[in-house]
Amino acid sequence: MTTPLPKTLVRGSSSGIAIMAVFDLLGRKWNMRIMWELNSNCLSFRALQKRCDDMSPSVLNTRIKQLTEARLVLTTSNGYTLTELGLSLMKTLNPLRDWAAEWEKEISK
Repeated sequence: MTTPLPKTLVRGSSSGIAIMAVFDLLGRKWNMRIMWELNSNCLSFRALQKRCDDMSPSVLNTRIKQLTEARLVLTTSNGYTLTELGLSLMKTLNPLRDWAAEWEKEISK
């Protein structure tokens, strides 16, 4: 499975525009969860696996490779962490999280 990157063929776009590439990347199972768990912590493989509901090691390894290739995750001597680009993405998603909370309130009425 190839990593969705800008200027490459991605799901939903034959032009590979950057926004479609990021939606494809983050829409793949577990990728957003991994990003979420690394948002505030550097985690070892086992700790990250545990926080992600004990997903299989092969799936976690594949997802880490994708996020690393996309330059959102970095492997350090202490484990895995978000890169500056990854942190920037998570900060950018904060308004969407706020919107989702409002949406939840509206749907719950």
